[in-house]
Amino acid sequence: MKRILFVCLGNICRSPIAEGIARHYSQLHHLSIQVDSAGTSSHHKGEPPCVHSIKVAQLHGIDISSQFSRPVSQKDKNTFDYIVVMDRQNKKDLESMGFQHVHLIGDFGGYEGKDVPDPYFFPGFEGFEKVYDMIEDTVTDLIQKVIDESI
Repeated sequence: MKRILFVCLGNICRSPIAEGIARHYSQLHHLSIQVDSAGTSSHHKGEPPCVHSIKVAQLHGIDISSQFSRPVSQKDKNTFDYIVVMDRQNKKDLESMGFQHVHLIGDFGGYEGKDVPDPYFFPGFEGFEKVYDMIEDTVTDLIQKVIDESI
């Protein structure tokens, strides 16, 4: 079984969406993949995803409301086969913690290495819809590459 960890800053918006999409896609296609998410910061530890992330996922038939934020731990280095971050700053943060072979999610789905932006930088709910679409494209491509072992 392959194990993927999605990481963003607070683990309340982008990485919970990625976890939810990956879990849903894996179940839909009967894939043996374990997914989780975490944040580089412990600021939101124990909190559920933000209401807009829950809402945008629900609009796409995915329930992420039972997830809770957790910070990345050193144990994650050995637990997960793939550690996938939402932006370059997340990558730098993990590498400074000694993580190696960290993947940028924007390297998948035809996004040419772009960061998945924090949806709070967009006005209103529109940012969450844009971020959801980008994460969906990148996560499904990532999972296909994990299955094909072409990462």
